[in-house]
Amino acid sequence: MKQINGGASFRRREQASFSTKLLVLTRRSFMNMHRDIGYYWMRLGVYVGIGLCLGTIFYQVGNSYSSIQVFKRERMSGHYGVAEFVISNTLSATPYLALIAVIPGAMLYYLTGLTKGTDHFAYFVITLCMCTLLVESIMMIIAALVPDFLMGIIVGAGVQGVLMLNGGFFRLPHELPKPVWKYPFYYISFHKYAVQGLYKNEFMGLTFPSDQLVQANTTISGIQVLQEKLEVEMGYSKWVDILILFGMMVIYRMIFFAVVKIGEEVRPKMRKMRSK
Repeated sequence: MKQINGGASFRRREQASFSTKLLVLTRRSFMNMHRDIGYYWMRLGVYVGIGLCLGTIFYQVGNSYSSIQVFKRERMSGHYGVAEFVISNTLSATPYLALIAVIPGAMLYYLTGLTKGTDHFAYFVITLCMCTLLVESIMMIIAALVPDFLMGIIVGAGVQGVLMLNGGFFRLPHELPKPVWKYPFYYISFHKYAVQGLYKNEFMGLTFPSDQLVQANTTISGIQVLQEKLEVEMGYSKWVDILILFGMMVIYRMIFFAVVKIGEEVRPKMRKMRSK
């Protein structure tokens, strides 16, 4: 009788709708993330510590002319389908990643004395959220491709390092060698759009005194800083940068879906070939 009931339960799960499977898997994934201290809670603690360190090192750097120099130096299981798994993982992880972005981000933002205003802070936090989602997406692709945990960490760190170095943060865009590093890496690095959006969020609408300029009794606008000092692309608004980040996140999730789907089909064939 137990076998019959078990079989009926299994068939009901198999016949469940996409939305039912998605809801069950999202709830299960969310609870697993909540219970496992190493999943996101430890990362939150690390990021809070980093936020405190950066916030106190650059305490009240604010938006004076000297802050421009700082910005320049620091251009810092079988029952569920692949689609349900990818979407549920995204939905269940997003609240934790948002928490990781908001708490350390708020500490860092107000300790450093960046431009005050709810809209500026909201943009700052949204950018951090998008970056954490992007990093998570890239690491999921790597985890699906690289079977060994340690190798995955090494490959992931390497990929993140290459993207970071070519995001226009450590070197200005015109300083990057054009073959490879500027074309295509500069334009496919999500750091480029995150950094430029944050620069626009901080400097647009500001005016700086000329106390450190050669010319006396003149001022320099935030737009001049963005164009001349930081080489920010001003042809579109900071919200376009957010949309680009969101689009990149969706593309990475689709790549993850394709990798898992292909792996699902290839692995059984490889096992058959090995058994022969």
